Amino acid sequence: MALKDLPPLSSLRAFAALAETRSMTEAGASLNVSHAAISQQVRALEAHLGLKLVIRDGRGIALTAQGARLAETVRDAFHGIGAEIDAMTGADADRPLQITTTPMFAASWLMPRLSDFRERHPEIDLMLNPSAQLVPLDPGGIDLAVRYGSGPWPGLRSELLLRSHFVIVASRKLVGDRQIDDPGELVGMPWLQEYGTNEVTDWLRRHGVTVRLMRGLTQLPGNLLLDALRAGNGVAATTRAFVETDIASGDVVVLFEDEDPTSGYHIVTRPGVLRPSAKAFAAWLRRQREA
Repeated sequence: MALKDLPPLSSLRAFAALAETRSMTEAGASLNVSHAAISQQVRALEAHLGLKLVIRDGRGIALTAQGARLAETVRDAFHGIGAEIDAMTGADADRPLQITTTPMFAASWLMPRLSDFRERHPEIDLMLNPSAQLVPLDPGGIDLAVRYGSGPWPGLRSELLLRSHFVIVASRKLVGDRQIDDPGELVGMPWLQEYGTNEVTDWLRRHGVTVRLMRGLTQLPGNLLLDALRAGNGVAATTRAFVETDIASGDVVVLFEDEDPTSGYHIVTRPGVLRPSAKAFAAWLRRQREA
C-alpha cells in the first residue's frame, strides 16, 4: 500500500489509544482530546478501511477480529517509532541495558568475561536476564539476546557469535568404557535437562526413542546442569563449547553429536538503530569472540 493510501495518522493514534484502554473517555484523556473526538476518528478509520473495528460490549468497547489484528500492528508500529526516536535523540540513554540469554551461557561463557565489559564501560548500567524462555525483544525492553540455534529468526537480526555443535554427553563416572552406538541404549540411564527447555525429550523423539521409557529426568537450572553432569548424575544435552575442556581431559564422553555447521550462539537484536549501550555491548561480544 502506498503512503497516500494509508489512513490519517490521527485516526490510527485514536484507534491505538482506544484499543489499549477499551474506553472512549480514557482514550481521549490519554491523547488530551474529548471522547467524542476519539469516536469520530475511529468511525473515520472504519469508513476508510470499509471494516468494523470496534463494537459495544456492555459499558465498554471490544475489538472485532479485524480490529484486534490492526491494533497489534499499530501498537508495534508506534512502539517501534517511539523506540527509534528515543534511540536517535538519546531520550532513553539512562535506561539500563537489558540483555537476555540462557542460564548456561550466562554462567559458562558470559560471567567469566563480564568484568572486562565493566572495566571498559563503567558508565553503562546492565540488567542481565538469564532465562531458558525466549523473551520478546520489545521496544523499551530487552535490547539484545544471545540465543542458541541455526538462525536467522523472522523479524530479527542475528549474527553468529560462537559456533558450537549440539552434543549428548555423559561423565566417564556414569558410562565408564561402555561403547554406545544407538540412542536406544541410553533409555535406562538417568537424564539431565535444563529447566524450561525440551532439549532432551526433543532429541530422543528425533532419534526414534520413546520418551516414556526413560528411567528418570532431572530438570535443573543451566548453571547447575554442568556440575551435575561432571558428577555423573546423568546424561545431558548441551553445546560442545561448554564441555570442551572436560572432553579433552577424558572426564566427559561425547555419545552423540549433531554436526550442524550453522549451529551456535547468536547475537540477536531488533531491526533498526541500536542504542549506544547495546551497540557497545555487541561490539564487546565480537571482541570476546576473537580473543
